[in-house]
Amino acid sequence: MKRKSVFLVALVAFMGFSTANAQINLGEKALGAVQKGYTGFTFSNEDAAKMSKQAVAKMDAEHVIAGPTDPYTVRLNKIFGKYTNAYGLELNYKVYVLKEVNAFATADGSVRVYTGLMDVMDDNELLVVIGHEIGHVVNKDSRDAARAAYQKEALIDGAASQSGTIAAVTDSQLGKIGSAMIDSKHSRKQESEADLFAYEFMKKNGYDVNAVESAFSILAKMSEGAQSDFLTKMMSSHPDSKERAENARKRAEKDGLYKPYVHQTPVVTPVKTTKPTAKTTTKKKTTTKK
Repeated sequence: MKRKSVFLVALVAFMGFSTANAQINLGEKALGAVQKGYTGFTFSNEDAAKMSKQAVAKMDAEHVIAGPTDPYTVRLNKIFGKYTNAYGLELNYKVYVLKEVNAFATADGSVRVYTGLMDVMDDNELLVVIGHEIGHVVNKDSRDAARAAYQKEALIDGAASQSGTIAAVTDSQLGKIGSAMIDSKHSRKQESEADLFAYEFMKKNGYDVNAVESAFSILAKMSEGAQSDFLTKMMSSHPDSKERAENARKRAEKDGLYKPYVHQTPVVTPVKTTKPTAKTTTKKKTTTKK
């Protein structure tokens, strides 16, 4: 199942596209339920994390995930694996085996990176993209996206409109909530703040901050090529990639850190994987007593 990412744009959400439209059509009755419950409805950080964790678990079951010894997983762990507890978050990382240039992070600390992104960006540039996505989580943008997705779906029938508490959702609703979270569009202000977070992350941890300019330059070039339709759609709510690259360069110049960045071509190793299914990963074999 293809998903849009909150990032790739703001880089790649940094990111986001999907074959399905997660928009939910609210009728008058549904709108009434939302309006009645909106003012008294609360959605805490804990609620967002719980809802996000459930939605990500469903998405994981629907995607091909690179195994623990897969070159992509090994590379991601080498790049970002030491940041499992940061900014008050318990971060967990997985690689989706998909050609799309994409990545996303959710309120529970789940970070998912697509192989397509890893094929075009070197290690430092990946740090930028992932740092940007984590910035959305730290800045509470991901929490707000989860809250909006829940309100659109779960409150349609007024499930939580009167109680002000988080009601249980069906598997179908959970799928729509997950899709809506990933497809959600952050404001330009939020994207710019996540860009700044990524830059400061690189600077604070001793990485080459010039990779920020390089990462956005890659996106800008891709938007002019074969993937222009995809990137244009994906980045419609984000600042222009060339503008973002220029802003990163100005920050580096101001800090006295600017130098032309030399992109390192990633070493791509083909991966042989099979798509896991709920039957093979979650069901236990039962025996019948005679």
